[in-house]
Amino acid sequence: MIPAANLLAFALVSIPIILIPGPSVLFVIGRSLSLGRVGGLLSVVGNSMGGLVAALAVALGVGYIIAESVIAFTVIKIAGALYLVYLGVQAIRHRKEAAATVGAPVAKRGVLRLLLQGFIVGVTDG
Repeated sequence: MIPAANLLAFALVSIPIILIPGPSVLFVIGRSLSLGRVGGLLSVVGNSMGGLVAALAVALGVGYIIAESVIAFTVIKIAGALYLVYLGVQAIRHRKEAAATVGAPVAKRGVLRLLLQGFIVGVTDG
């Protein structure tokens, strides 16, 4: 049986971690707010496909290799963080154009771009 003090400490630490959204959630919320329902949905689909690839890699043992290699793990995490920073900078740079297109239909080229961006965030978020 787990001591009550340990269980309480675990709960106090776990609750804030559970409540704080991660990079994928913040990415999808930002895309939904700036690009509307379709943009948010495409970001979710791309993000889910990226998460599926990451889960498949773990199932095949690639995750173990990356987890054991501090360098590879750090490179993937830094790449994911830099990509989110890049997307944020692009959103700030093009905010006037984005404000004009809120609610506008997503072009075919935009569909692939949103799926790819969501995919990259999903793969590197693991």
